[in-house]
Amino acid sequence: MGTQFQLLTLFADGGFMMYPLVLSSLVGLGVILAKAWTLHVAHKGTTRVLDEVEGAAASGDLDGAMQIARDTPGPTAAILLVGLRRIKRAEVEAGEIENAVATTGSVELGFLERGLVVLATVANVAPLMGFLGTVLGMIIAFGAIQAAGDVDPALVAGGIKVALLTTAAGLIIAIPVNIAYNFFVSRIDRLIVDMEQGAQRILNLAWDLEKQGRLRILEAKPQEFMQP
Repeated sequence: MGTQFQLLTLFADGGFMMYPLVLSSLVGLGVILAKAWTLHVAHKGTTRVLDEVEGAAASGDLDGAMQIARDTPGPTAAILLVGLRRIKRAEVEAGEIENAVATTGSVELGFLERGLVVLATVANVAPLMGFLGTVLGMIIAFGAIQAAGDVDPALVAGGIKVALLTTAAGLIIAIPVNIAYNFFVSRIDRLIVDMEQGAQRILNLAWDLEKQGRLRILEAKPQEFMQP
């Protein structure tokens, strides 16, 4: 109870700039929790799905391989599934699998990166709002000095306290958010490597099936352009 009262007192002493700072902290916390869960689910089972899909497809069970990829969440499984759907048709145009895999990879990457802009914004704006509170606090302090016509520590203490509280709040928010942002970027880089491995295994599977005569790769049809 005492700690809660002290926090509320510090919040009140920080002035109105504490409201946007608290709001930004709540936004950052929400994005961090959502992104942590999303990346955990996206990475979970990646190695397993790569091995199981490759094994099932190599043995000729394309339906089983597709079911494994369909039941596994994450970008790597999505890439495997879209490639297997093309291979399942037994005839594909040259470059069709590569284009489908690349398109799916771009969509999945966009989903993985969603929310990072918000974290970067909070990490950059929170210290600036804290510094703005610092400036406002100093303005209050010097205004008190001007009004009193004398330098009295009691008069300027309130303004200096506002300056220190908002600066500290901005840094307290920005530091963990920035750490989380860098951690998520590293996790996404790892997922990109997993997606590239999935794409390469699908292409290797297509080449192997072509050599075995189980997949026919047709020449790409020339694009037709309408006359104006």
